[in-house]
Amino acid sequence: MDPMRLEGKNTVITGAGSGVGRASALRFAEEGARVVCADLDVDRAKQTVRLIEEAGGAAVPVGADVSVEADVITMLGLAVDQFGRLDIVYNNVGIPTPRLGMVFEDHTYEDFQRLIAVNLGGVFLGSKHAVLRFKEQGTGGVILNTGSVAGLVGWGGAVYGATKGGVHLLTKAVAIEAAPFGIRVNAICPAGMPYTNFMAAGGVELPPEAIEHLGASHPLGRPITAEDCAEAAVYLCSDAAVNITGVLLPIDGGYVAR
Repeated sequence: MDPMRLEGKNTVITGAGSGVGRASALRFAEEGARVVCADLDVDRAKQTVRLIEEAGGAAVPVGADVSVEADVITMLGLAVDQFGRLDIVYNNVGIPTPRLGMVFEDHTYEDFQRLIAVNLGGVFLGSKHAVLRFKEQGTGGVILNTGSVAGLVGWGGAVYGATKGGVHLLTKAVAIEAAPFGIRVNAICPAGMPYTNFMAAGGVELPPEAIEHLGASHPLGRPITAEDCAEAAVYLCSDAAVNITGVLLPIDGGYVAR
């Protein structure tokens, strides 16, 4: 039997109630991690915890708004309270453009502020308090952020893409600053994912033909799944990636390579 890649690692995953967050929480637990499942909807987080426990893993739920600093401090502290220390923080939460296909000038300033507060502010707060905790513990740690192909190229909405571009630069800058303390910081950058509730949050439920078209936009010809992202997340947070930091890893079927 292969050794578990995250054995004994204590992890906080935001947005763990659905989509990439839930898929990652399940995979992290399968690989031996103990997981704090954080979500704005605590009932969804509890559902993820039940799935982990039914499979023999260890997890606890917590309700958290990643744009609220007190909530972020609480969710990271829960990992220490429940499991003894903090090893990995996965800042996964993100919200979409209010409407799919929304042009730049149709965004209100309130739209802009909300996208910035959650998509970039949540990563700022999660990373800041992870770094503080890791430095206090003195034995390093791992931060993983969910960026987007939309932050690498002009695709997916101007304001949304700008927030993800901010996530990418923050990832690289914090990786450099934190490296002397043994803290690694990376990001995954997914392309179109029709099978999560992310599209639904933007008011869109894609029909089968649209999903096929979305997959065809990737050179490999397939849509991106939450499980694709979860596998990459496990690798980047494991000791197999011990010498990898500051990386923005596209999970995109070759989209940005064209």
